[in-house]
Amino acid sequence: MILINLLPHREAARKRRREMFYAALGASAVGGLVIATGIWLWFSAQIAIQKDRNQVLSTEIKRLEGQIKDIASLQEEIAALRARQQAVEDLQSDRNMPVHLLGELVKQLPDGVYLTSMKQNGQAVALTGVAQSNERVSELLRNLSSNSQWLERPELSEIVAGNVTLGKEVRRVANFKMTVRLVRATDASKKAASGAASSAALVPTAGPATAAAPAGAASTAVATAANPAPAPVTPAPAAATPAPAPVAAAAPAPAPAPAATTTRPEPPPKKK
Repeated sequence: MILINLLPHREAARKRRREMFYAALGASAVGGLVIATGIWLWFSAQIAIQKDRNQVLSTEIKRLEGQIKDIASLQEEIAALRARQQAVEDLQSDRNMPVHLLGELVKQLPDGVYLTSMKQNGQAVALTGVAQSNERVSELLRNLSSNSQWLERPELSEIVAGNVTLGKEVRRVANFKMTVRLVRATDASKKAASGAASSAALVPTAGPATAAAPAGAASTAVATAANPAPAPVTPAPAAATPAPAPVAAAAPAPAPAPAATTTRPEPPPKKK
């Protein structure tokens, strides 16, 4: 007997698959929601931590900015104090500049040169004077440029020939104008120290030449050791020569005898 199922089994299978699909879909939605919630919570925690860090950094930055402002104000105060100190030192050193200027001019002026005016503007000094000849002016320039510790960089701006009347005599002279720079006390000390250092560096110039002598002697000794000189030829021994007889001591010289007076006998008379 053949049994035929007349119930709608296909619709029941579809219903079961539909219910399984909906259940899987709901489970997926719930799982995705849980995962999304976990990720959101993690990011929220990270953001909160970063905000706390930013707050700490901003607080420290504000504190450091305050310290930087204090340091800047201290640096300004230090710069102002240094400027005042430098001004006081400059005034202290410049107080003796006129004395050094007059002393150097007295020492460096050659014979036949005299000054008619002098004007100082800071470290620049303008000199006007009269010289017997152009050679005297050249000598003054050489003295100021090389022999002076307190004056430097002389520059001749003008030299004009003129005449000077001395009583009834008219002499030809050279009127000149020049500028020279006055050295401060600190610069003069530095200049003297550098000059002393350069002179000290030039003193031991004979050292390398002296030290080269032992090296040359050593090289000569090495060359001699490498190439020994031939042994000297010794001549055959000669026959023994008798020793000379001892020389007797010289007897003292006798006293000089008195000069003898000889008398010549007279010849006998000749017979006639």
